[in-house]
Amino acid sequence: MKVVYTEAHARHVPTQQFAWGVSKPHDDPPERAAAIVAALREAGHELVAPCQYGLEPACAVHHPEYLDYLAGAYASWTAHGKTPAGAVPSTFPVRPSAHAPGEPLWRSGAYCFDTETPIAEHTYEAALASAACAVTGAALLLGGERAAYALTRPPGHHAGRDFCGGYCYLNNAAIAARRLGDGSGETVAVLDLDCHHGNGTQDIFYEAAEVLCVSIHADPASAFPYYWGYADETGAGDGEGANLNLPLPRGADDGIYFGALGRALEAVSNCEAGSLVVSLGTDTAADDPVGLFCLSAGAFTEMGARVAALGLPTLVVQEGGYNRGTAGRRVTDFLAGLDGEGGL
Repeated sequence: MKVVYTEAHARHVPTQQFAWGVSKPHDDPPERAAAIVAALREAGHELVAPCQYGLEPACAVHHPEYLDYLAGAYASWTAHGKTPAGAVPSTFPVRPSAHAPGEPLWRSGAYCFDTETPIAEHTYEAALASAACAVTGAALLLGGERAAYALTRPPGHHAGRDFCGGYCYLNNAAIAARRLGDGSGETVAVLDLDCHHGNGTQDIFYEAAEVLCVSIHADPASAFPYYWGYADETGAGDGEGANLNLPLPRGADDGIYFGALGRALEAVSNCEAGSLVVSLGTDTAADDPVGLFCLSAGAFTEMGARVAALGLPTLVVQEGGYNRGTAGRRVTDFLAGLDGEGGL
């Protein structure tokens, strides 16, 4: 299977994150993607470089003012004498406001929903390169490939139309889905298999009839991102009924998870999609330090096999997965199942 990958991801170097009153080393260092690509090489996958698309794909799903903020946030931050570790907001508008400061530094809380997603010196460039991997993966499908994998870092599914958070800045899966559906007249399905709800993807497509969003994730009543991902969020306007959330309890095992996956795949099948984007997070594994589920190592091959049974052109986009010792194996297992190697 072709793997789209660029070393440009390594330019994004978030050193610290602040959560629950504690500052700690960031969970998404460059070494995370490096470990995954090493496993992909060992498994014999073909690595291809992304094409360059500029801003156009990001503009198709993100607000231009938000993109301007991302582009200038670090420069504004350092110009005001702040730490070079990265821009992190400290004040958030808890309700919609008609007013906002003009200076990017002071309005950062309007564009980021947490304090764990710093914008470092080269974060924006790395995010654009990550999005280019996803678009190139979509182009491979449009060119006739049955399946492709985009090793995207920074990840993307928590990034909404005009906000970042959860280590995500540009929504790679949404950008790819928009490219796949552009002018085709066919529905595109996005299946989010990360442990955490893809709130950004939901935000972007919540009123869109042409994109079905399905997410299996830890119940947001006690799991990040807390304010999104509930079962009663089903879409609005033209998108009513095109959003399906399947929240599961902490500690969900293979049996519980595959029950939800059956419902998710049925929804994708019923919408008669022309293509599928999978937001893959290996943080569903029992050994992941950030995840909240207890999936076995063998679950990932079976998961890929069940997705393959849909018979859809499928782009897999990397989201979370933070055990550097095993995340690469979980990815290659999923791709093996998707490629028809293993599964029940």
